[in-house]
Amino acid sequence: MPVLMHEVLGPANGPTVLLSSGLGGAAAFWRPQLDALLGAGWRVITYDQRGTGRSGGILPEPYRIAHMAQDVLELLDATHTPSCHLVGHALGGLVGLQLALDAPARVASLGLVNAWSQPNPHSARCFEARLALLAAGGARAYCEAQPIFLYPAAWCAEHPERVESEVEHAIAHFPGETTMRQRIAALRAFDCDAALPGVDLPVWISATQDDALVPWTCSRHLAANLPQAQLHTLPHGGHAHSVTQAETFNASLLAFLAQQPHPPQA
Repeated sequence: MPVLMHEVLGPANGPTVLLSSGLGGAAAFWRPQLDALLGAGWRVITYDQRGTGRSGGILPEPYRIAHMAQDVLELLDATHTPSCHLVGHALGGLVGLQLALDAPARVASLGLVNAWSQPNPHSARCFEARLALLAAGGARAYCEAQPIFLYPAAWCAEHPERVESEVEHAIAHFPGETTMRQRIAALRAFDCDAALPGVDLPVWISATQDDALVPWTCSRHLAANLPQAQLHTLPHGGHAHSVTQAETFNASLLAFLAQQPHPPQA
């Protein structure tokens, strides 16, 4: 299969941060982080996940997080990146955990943003509701509901034009019902909880206590069971606090990355 559509930004031989998005899969999710990372001298890789955005493509069946981790491994090879610091939001965090288990030498550290290690009943209920919207109302109904799960209500009310623009963009670039169902099935099937003690590398965990989609206690559980984890929590910011609380998020991420030794680059 072809390598995913991606960008490599920053110094050619600098230490690398690879950014892996959540369910939407688009590289553009990380725009609020790019200036901060590049300004600090990091080489940054962003990419559109298979089946989404510019990457597109038909997904294998059954589709699993392991397929997504293999895509990242191939992306690292294609960009001549022996090792990276992988930061993943939600589903992207699951990809990071899977890659750390499958190819630990390729992951210098992990950033897990509102991620989890095993299914929980609240998130399952949210995904059932989203799938029901998709079945009954198609892409528009699904995308109209998306900000409710991503952002705090007050933030949405304060940024109506941005929210509307994001909704319309999501509708225009919707990957199709089959692909979306496969991606949701993959994240719902993910369970690496028993393997967490074996992920013995530095991990920065970031969560918000008002996340409407993923209980912040999932992040607390990760921090308690990963050998080298540090937990960064905010009271507000929603599921996408890398967007709504970008300045605070970036400062914490950069502080974590500054603590890490730089793996050799090709």
